[in-house]
Amino acid sequence: MSRSLRAVKGMNDIFLDEAETWEQFETLIRDWLKSYGYRPIRTPIVEPTALFTRAIGEVTDIVEKEMYSFEDALNGDRLTLRPENTASCVRAVMQHSLLHSGPKRLYYYGPMFRHERPQKGRYRQFHQIGAEALGFDGPDIDAELILMCARLWDDLGLEDIRLELNSLGSSEERAGHRAALIEYFEAHAEQLDEDATRRLHTNPLRILDTKNPDMQALVEAAPRLDAYLGEESRAHFDGVQQILKDAGIPYTVNPRLVRGLDYYNRTVFEWVTDRLGSQGTVCAGGRYDGLVEQMGGKATPAAGFAMGVERLLALWQESGGEPEREVPDVYLVHQGELADRMAFGVAEGLRTQGFSAILHCGGGSFKNQMKKADASGAPCAVIIGDDEAQAGEVTLKPMRDGGEQQRVAVDALADVLADLLFAVEDDDGSV
Repeated sequence: MSRSLRAVKGMNDIFLDEAETWEQFETLIRDWLKSYGYRPIRTPIVEPTALFTRAIGEVTDIVEKEMYSFEDALNGDRLTLRPENTASCVRAVMQHSLLHSGPKRLYYYGPMFRHERPQKGRYRQFHQIGAEALGFDGPDIDAELILMCARLWDDLGLEDIRLELNSLGSSEERAGHRAALIEYFEAHAEQLDEDATRRLHTNPLRILDTKNPDMQALVEAAPRLDAYLGEESRAHFDGVQQILKDAGIPYTVNPRLVRGLDYYNRTVFEWVTDRLGSQGTVCAGGRYDGLVEQMGGKATPAAGFAMGVERLLALWQESGGEPEREVPDVYLVHQGELADRMAFGVAEGLRTQGFSAILHCGGGSFKNQMKKADASGAPCAVIIGDDEAQAGEVTLKPMRDGGEQQRVAVDALADVLADLLFAVEDDDGSV
């Protein structure tokens, strides 16, 4: 007996009410991003593996453990399902010379892929919203990205999300800090766990981000990056903080905040919550001034953030967020040979006039069809029997407010229906 086919573990189907919730959420997100002047960019889901090993770093967890990579059987190319989208955005900006006409504010929304153990709010196919600002120097764009997030939390009614900031300084400043970290951790090698030992000489900064409780005291006593920051890096970070203070945005400077990707420099930030268990990061980002040059382009200042859609939706619904149910304006009930033929024309005519209309299909008694009409949520039903069809009329029946049904000429249906729907909305207080 053949096994039934199922979706890949950690890659979820989204349908019906849940899919409509996603669509409403996506509309809200697009409006929010556009209100700040960000414009859409859509990149391929599959990219050359070298893009991510070069941009993210070969000794990061993403590249070492989590990427879905494979060899193209057609030509032998090494390809990867994108694990994040900043590298893809930078590749597209470089490939198409988008910065020749000036700095760009870009946003994306779509699926990413990481081969890791699925858990609440963390899946193998997940979805991210991201904003990337390329060509902007100075602390103002860093602060704008953070303020954007604060506005979104307010729009969604989310609470208990706190902001943590840090500065990673320049590559030269990090090099000095890196040497100090290696010396410090080498002196305490017996206390390092397996991951920390592996990272000691490749990416010691990531040791500071350990979740191992047995290493917390060791990490707390490690050399701090802020001691290695130069005047320019300090001034930039102070500028970000001043804008946030002026805007009334509370934050905490977390000197152990390092981010998991190699391309970050200067400002890094995370919005975190205690409401999602161990996976508490809602949004993360920062500045990555060296990435364009690292990928073969001219030195270009850049900053951005990404946030997980699944986590945001979970927080929104936990906070009482309730999407509006999508319902048609009208449900068409029909029975009889003449009525069945007429119903198609009436439904198409209503759609031409801008109404959403569900035409009952599959037959059935008037009683069963009316049950379907009621279950659809439509405020009105249009009923067509052979009697109505012969007269060129329909019966219009309000479904929600107990109003009287009426016979209406087909030519007048759109006007009468519009008045009836307006009255229903007015009674609901939604107009």
